[in-house]
Amino acid sequence: MFMYIDPGTGSMLFTILIGVIGAAFYSLKVLWMKLRFAVSGGKAKENDRKIPFVIFSDDKRYWTVFEPICREMDRRGKEVVYMTASEDDPALKNTYAHVKAEFIGKGNKAFAKLNFLKATLLLSTTPGLDVYQWKRSKQVQYYVHIPHAASEITLYRMFGIDYYDAILLSGEYQAADIRSLEKLRELPEKELVQVGIPYMDEMAARLEKAGPAPEHPRTVLLAPSWGQSAIFSVYGGKILDVLLKTGYHIIVRPHPQSFASEKELLEGLMKNYPESEQLEWNRDTDNFEVLRRSDILISDFSGVIFDFTLVYDKPVIYTDPQFDLSPYDAWWLKTPLWTTSALPRLGRRLTEENMGEIKEVIDSCLTAPEYAEGRRRVKEETWAHPGEGAARTVDYLLSRYEELTSEEKRTAK
Repeated sequence: MFMYIDPGTGSMLFTILIGVIGAAFYSLKVLWMKLRFAVSGGKAKENDRKIPFVIFSDDKRYWTVFEPICREMDRRGKEVVYMTASEDDPALKNTYAHVKAEFIGKGNKAFAKLNFLKATLLLSTTPGLDVYQWKRSKQVQYYVHIPHAASEITLYRMFGIDYYDAILLSGEYQAADIRSLEKLRELPEKELVQVGIPYMDEMAARLEKAGPAPEHPRTVLLAPSWGQSAIFSVYGGKILDVLLKTGYHIIVRPHPQSFASEKELLEGLMKNYPESEQLEWNRDTDNFEVLRRSDILISDFSGVIFDFTLVYDKPVIYTDPQFDLSPYDAWWLKTPLWTTSALPRLGRRLTEENMGEIKEVIDSCLTAPEYAEGRRRVKEETWAHPGEGAARTVDYLLSRYEELTSEEKRTAK
């Protein structure tokens, strides 16, 4: 008979095992490096040198977050090592002279490499540093986090950003939430730097260049997140039934994680609602065109809401399921989510009661003038320094690097 271990205990045991193996590996590695150093007459090998700048991406879809930053680093002639856990990451085909991308394996294999990384500064959008498998390397001086959405930073899983040294932000409300969490958990204050949103700057510039979408039938984009509180988990196929009755063109773009975590649910929906002239399922890695050719978005708590409404200047319809905050950092805070104040200014709420009138809800959102003013105000609150995100991010990274290396030289004397 097999002994059952619940997922939480399993994760804890795995983390302990990784820690024990890691400590032994680190000790052996240090001993080996000392022996190599002695045998070589005191000359360090190239592989033993500290990497100045590392970017880590756990998924290929975050290349849109990092590419503007990589381009700016390349323009300034700064060497960057881009480590990705996706073997088909577009970053691996980048043509920047100073950006070297490498696939470091998936899941635990990637984290094993990161746990013994030797670098001055690491930038990532991945939460959970020093919480589960991804541990802070003793040979990385500074960890910097950049969000991948223009909304709450407290909607990461609990303790998601606690052990970063610095967080790059786009709104004052994000800083206030982080400071509140630090105080509640008695954590040292992180460095908080308001740089803006590089990937949204990129999207806005791309949209300006592309111009408006070609003439098309009225198009509704349904882009749910994933999990028990997301649209498909709450409403199932009912939401597709009512949308198809509108006669409008419907695009369904599930969150990429749904195809892994909710595979059975999605396969059932795609079988029951196959593609047709009216309905399409979209899985493009790049969401630019699908957002551009959609007139209105229906979503839940997905960050795509802010991409769509702030960059493309279009209204949204948002659902309000019973959102369980208990797994998230936001659960610790007494203040309401900023998103709950932003959404009513961007569009209308979809409920069980008005779902049967969804065509009227869509039409009213597309014509109501108050939502245009709401978008302007929300943009001011959550998108600082439009057009300057990449430059400000790189300014900060280079400044912090100079401070770290100067301090290292002083202590080495």
